[in-house]
Amino acid sequence: MTPRRAAWFAFGAAALALAALGVAAPLLPTTPFVLLAAFAFARSSERWHAWLTGHRVFGPLIENWRAHGAISRPAKAAGDLAMAVVVGVSLAISAPVVVLAIQGVVLAGAAVFILSRPSPPRSPPHERAQI
Repeated sequence: MTPRRAAWFAFGAAALALAALGVAAPLLPTTPFVLLAAFAFARSSERWHAWLTGHRVFGPLIENWRAHGAISRPAKAAGDLAMAVVVGVSLAISAPVVVLAIQGVVLAGAAVFILSRPSPPRSPPHERAQI
């Protein structure tokens, strides 16, 4: 493996590890890290890329993004909730005003981006029954 591919693989592995933590940790987003991992694995390892895109949990996130530039409603809700919790915790611990201002700007931008993405089209009833 070339050094460049090794670096992409390491980046993909780190992103995938963060995505896996995001499944369990409510404040860590999963979808962006899955998308980053898929991007990195596409440049480093066909085997890992195929595994990730075929994964029963992570695969649909990647496919929705590729096909429609879409983020599912549950993922949008989870992201928005996580951002609200972060701000709430910061307020509860009396974070400095400058920290609150930076969080407000960054999280507002993230929320606008997430909410501006379309939701994926709903599958026909006969396809949903098979899932």
